[in-house]
Amino acid sequence: MRIFFILSAVLLTGCFGDTDDLKLHIANVQSTTASSIEPMPEVTIFDHFDYSAQTLRSPFDAPKPEAIQEKIQQMSGCLSPDPRRRKQPLEKFSLSDLIMRGTLGELGVTWALLEASDNTLHRVAVGSYVGLYHGRITSVSQENIKVLELIPDGAGCWVERETVVTMTQASAEEQRQ
Repeated sequence: MRIFFILSAVLLTGCFGDTDDLKLHIANVQSTTASSIEPMPEVTIFDHFDYSAQTLRSPFDAPKPEAIQEKIQQMSGCLSPDPRRRKQPLEKFSLSDLIMRGTLGELGVTWALLEASDNTLHRVAVGSYVGLYHGRITSVSQENIKVLELIPDGAGCWVERETVVTMTQASAEEQRQ
């Protein structure tokens, strides 16, 4: 144990010895480095405004039952699509994505052939639904299809609009494929 104390005493005296080179290095570093601090960023001025909708209903509160009933009464006299009607396959395509390719007929019934943007061919007749706006086919001829769409008017009602899908001839390149 005595040897341990003697050895540690010798080592510790070596640590407290010559420190001139350390002082020289610190002085050199202090003289070569700049001691400037960047200025603080400018604080932007806060523009205060008064909240003016204090008397209105909070957007986080549910509307009062009277307001909901009034909206239902307003919409009851409006034209609207049947929400219980089952959607048909061509109602997921806009009318601009449907191309009339031809017609078929049998026993006084005329069908139109519509090609969708996913390259599928569909047979439709009067009464079929197409397009994104609840479009119902009202007439089919060899030149075109007339579609009656229900367009929302923004006030909870719907407006009828007639659209025509005309026959387009396939280009020569499409016919070769």
